[in-house]
Amino acid sequence: MKELEITEILAKLSNVVTEVGKVIVGQQNVIEELLISILAGGHCLLEGVPGLAKTLMVSSLAETLELDFNRVQFTPDLMPSDIIGTEILETDHDSGDRFFKFQKGPVFTNILLADEINRTPPKTQAALLEAMQERCVSYGGESYALPQPFFVLATQNPVEQAGTYSLPEAQLDRFLMFIRVGYPTAADEIEILKRTTGTESVKLERVLTGDDLIALQKLVRSVDIADALLDYVSRLVRTTRPDDESKNQNQTIKDYVRWGAGPRAGQALVLCAKAKALLSNRYAVSLDDIKFVAPAVLRHRILLNFQAEAENINTDQVVSTLLASINEPSSPLV
Repeated sequence: MKELEITEILAKLSNVVTEVGKVIVGQQNVIEELLISILAGGHCLLEGVPGLAKTLMVSSLAETLELDFNRVQFTPDLMPSDIIGTEILETDHDSGDRFFKFQKGPVFTNILLADEINRTPPKTQAALLEAMQERCVSYGGESYALPQPFFVLATQNPVEQAGTYSLPEAQLDRFLMFIRVGYPTAADEIEILKRTTGTESVKLERVLTGDDLIALQKLVRSVDIADALLDYVSRLVRTTRPDDESKNQNQTIKDYVRWGAGPRAGQALVLCAKAKALLSNRYAVSLDDIKFVAPAVLRHRILLNFQAEAENINTDQVVSTLLASINEPSSPLV
């Protein structure tokens, strides 16, 4: 890609943030993490209590992209066929013969908003697994490719809320990032009240095309990362494992972690850090990029034990302790 084309496409990327900001007040880190996940070509899970504009955030982002967009409201009675599709019986009007035809479900789109994904039982949640990992759907012995690019942007309420089901660990690991959405600041909340209780309506402009996104995803992979930072990522991921006997072992991990992060976590850290660098108009990863994306990449890939639950320790606290304890690279390249 030529330098002028890169400049133009990065300008479009900046405009996406501006457009989403017309609707969403504050939450800059959340918006940035959402874009990082998309640039890295992965799926994203947003968690927060009801009323924090999670759904609006995803739908607004989708509005700025010239891509097909479907929304599925996950409910306790939702069936797998409601997501991936089903076979229907049709009749050939010329011959009168009957045959089954696969009717594609809402998963056949570029952006799928899986709203309140943990409101439906695990069987239906698992219907997304193949689509998320393989970018295709199998039905009746046939495989159907999904459109490209393809993203699942899911929202969920905390599992402490009534009527929710924890996502299986295998499905959680398919999400590149797990983003927690918090309450707005006092100033942001006043601005939200002003914007949402008046007569002014906002129309978002479409900024990026599917081809633009595919080009950006390729550009992300070309961002440089120093060997010292790759070593740092490896040490960070390996230290999350309680059975790791290296000198980097951490007491917090031994006390509170049942399972640590696998190699996919390291891949996700590197890709997300590259996307973060590109989003900041840089072509080399910094240590700060890795630290910025680490909580969202690792929080759903670390399984805590009963002792952690009893002492009210969460994965964010564990990740924070790890980042503070791992020796940082001293190379000037980082």
